[in-house]
Amino acid sequence: MSSINIRMKRLENGTQIRTLISHPMETGRNKDPKTGKLIPAHFIQELFVTHNGKIVVSSSLGAGVSKNPYFAFLLKGGEVGDKVTISWRDNLGNSDIEEKIIE
Repeated sequence: MSSINIRMKRLENGTQIRTLISHPMETGRNKDPKTGKLIPAHFIQELFVTHNGKIVVSSSLGAGVSKNPYFAFLLKGGEVGDKVTISWRDNLGNSDIEEKIIE
């Protein structure tokens, strides 16, 4: 199961893309309440959104983004049947990708 949830809605002036990503987004500054030791940094570094294979959003993120981040974008255009892909990579080398067709 993907950690990326995508919802899209066709609007008069484009397509609204909303995504929720399940990720701990640890800064490396929080302490484990049981051990008192710092929890290692674990955060999304790169986020990409593609429309029919063309990158329309390329973002560099850091540890300051909250746990389970939510992002929203307005894609100019976007037709029924077009493919939107969202992918991310984190600082530990983990990644995920999810595709959805505009309905």
